[in-house]
Amino acid sequence: MDYLSIKGPSRLSGEVNISGAKNAALPLIAATLLCNKPCTIENIPNVADIRTLLKLFEKLGSKFIFEDHTLKIDNENITNTTATYDIVKTMRASILVLGPLLSRFGTCKVSLPGGCAIGQRPIDLHLKALEQMGASIEIKNGYVVATAPQGLHGARIIFDKITVTGSENIIMAAALAKGKSELINVAKEPEVVQLCEVLKDAGVNIEGIGTDELIIHGTDREPLNFKQFSIIPDRIEAGTYLCAAAITFSSITLNNVRADHLDAVTAKLHEAGCRIESNENSMTIYPAAKLKAFEVSTTEYPGFPTDMQAQFMALATQAEGVSIIEERLFENRFMHVSELQRLGASIHLKGHTATLNGPISLLGADVMATDLRASSALVLAGLAANGVTNVHRIYHLDRGYESLHEKLKKLGANIERLKE
Repeated sequence: MDYLSIKGPSRLSGEVNISGAKNAALPLIAATLLCNKPCTIENIPNVADIRTLLKLFEKLGSKFIFEDHTLKIDNENITNTTATYDIVKTMRASILVLGPLLSRFGTCKVSLPGGCAIGQRPIDLHLKALEQMGASIEIKNGYVVATAPQGLHGARIIFDKITVTGSENIIMAAALAKGKSELINVAKEPEVVQLCEVLKDAGVNIEGIGTDELIIHGTDREPLNFKQFSIIPDRIEAGTYLCAAAITFSSITLNNVRADHLDAVTAKLHEAGCRIESNENSMTIYPAAKLKAFEVSTTEYPGFPTDMQAQFMALATQAEGVSIIEERLFENRFMHVSELQRLGASIHLKGHTATLNGPISLLGADVMATDLRASSALVLAGLAANGVTNVHRIYHLDRGYESLHEKLKKLGANIERLKE
């Protein structure tokens, strides 16, 4: 098993290229199931979650070539509509095949994803919406068995709470349904917006893109015709590198980035004392003379993203004063706290709120990653700590960050990927 060894403190400089967004690529790859002709997607990150989804597509009978961040995929001859447990258990996003498989083929069997480290993310909203669209759904032996022999029909669906994967699944299901679907309380994340834009370009009449209310006129099982497109930049990867610069009091430039997707993140960095200049596809961050304490409360887009909470907690260890971080979306997303404390962080937890006193001189230690974003927070803390920090179980990092240690090394970090 690999681990990262980081010798700090670091000063970074130079430029880094941001990869395509994993969280946009996953639903868009799933959406290709709605098409029966070859299609090409560019700027796909070469990360573990993408490779896992493609393993599932291979089992479904898909033909594809994935190289140089470009996926050429042909789903004309799908021979199987079962997403097995061995794939779904390693990546919850595999549930995204449920909507497109059911709407195109009228039947599918998808393993229940179960719980995950950062908390429960049930799929009841997905299933309730599909039943409203005419699907018959049973839970058998740990699988969702869904049938709609005559296809799905349009419906008025109000999501009880905002759900990103639920929105994406039902948007894809509605694309091939018969008639009009009205979706209320839809997630507005940039990844959801791109899914809608690509489906619209592929022939689906979608109104309200970018808002929380969508009207989708389904094609009545007529397969879509995807045009070649490119995945949007990864706003979470970009935010992580901005935090890497901030925590090391460094200036770096990010290329291939959408500044408008990062407004909530950059607002907090400004609050902390950093200065950021943006243009069409790049951002440069200039460090604070002294980082100032800040308050963060996670919420749905366009609010502050839960996927940046851990990185800002690492940053708060170097900020002067008392920082307060409230996690409002997931009940167990503070597992990195104990690992940051091993490095010397002063953190007090009460319920869903963490209070940090800073600045603290962190000291290198052995720490263990518990989930994807917690892993990156430990790397950031290691960049700021004195001495050697070894981050173990970095397979979590590999799920969502492409070549993290290589990119940081290029920026000047003293970081190595080693074997246990």
